Amino acid sequence: MELLTVPLHNAFMVRALLAATLIGLTCSVVGVYVVLRNMSFIGDGLAHASFAGIVIAYLMKADLYLGGLLCAVATALGIGAVSKRSEMSLDTTIGVFFTAAFALGIALMSHVRTYVMDLQDFLFGNVLAIERRDVIIVAGLTAVTLAVIGLLYKELLFASFDPASAGASGIPVDAISYVLLVVIAVTIIISLQAVGIVLVAALLVTPAATAYQVTDRFGPMMAVSALVGVASAVVGLYVSYYADIASGASIVLVATLAFFTAIALSPKRRSLLTAVLEARRMAARVK
Repeated sequence: MELLTVPLHNAFMVRALLAATLIGLTCSVVGVYVVLRNMSFIGDGLAHASFAGIVIAYLMKADLYLGGLLCAVATALGIGAVSKRSEMSLDTTIGVFFTAAFALGIALMSHVRTYVMDLQDFLFGNVLAIERRDVIIVAGLTAVTLAVIGLLYKELLFASFDPASAGASGIPVDAISYVLLVVIAVTIIISLQAVGIVLVAALLVTPAATAYQVTDRFGPMMAVSALVGVASAVVGLYVSYYADIASGASIVLVATLAFFTAIALSPKRRSLLTAVLEARRMAARVK
């Protein structure tokens, strides 16, 4: 029991646990739509694109979260518009946009001599250093994100599984897609303090991919994803505290371990194994 309570004597650990729980919940819920729509690359793309906004905000002595958010949202909307009008694949459009934005961020950062500690946390994440103000921002953005998902739950679900039928039934599929892109952008900004630009895509995708191994039903999939996301964030933080390793990397590694465990125990895999064994038994009887 002391292993669980001792870290809570530190105020920074309490703040980190609260923020990590909110981040794990938001990423895992939004990540279900990302995985189902085969948009896994967009998490990495928008995370890198947000870096330009963070550096610009740093140079202007403005709020770093706001700078990253504006750049991520602008990139998300640009990706959606260009992909639709140019008839290029979504992955290709993401690749063009995020590399350009990330290159801009690096170019601007090369002129800053005092960026190391301030901007490094956004690259690699450091939820243990999160402040009370940051927790409030994360909580506010989490509430807005989950509220949008709740209000558009049916529309997002229908448009994700069958966009053609959704459009025929009167659902504005294009508008829903843009809303989802903005939600993903906001989710990424929420997650930067915890895991950083380098690892944010993993936290967005891995819990949902883990849930996909367990169930094919959307509701249970979202619930399992949320459970995995929150558990990975909390367990990862404790591992980070006791093993003295980077918190973002620890959280992602725990989530990855959960993913491979789900693969090993997956009902889909067991069904396939049962079918193979049955086929072998039938073949042996024929012989």
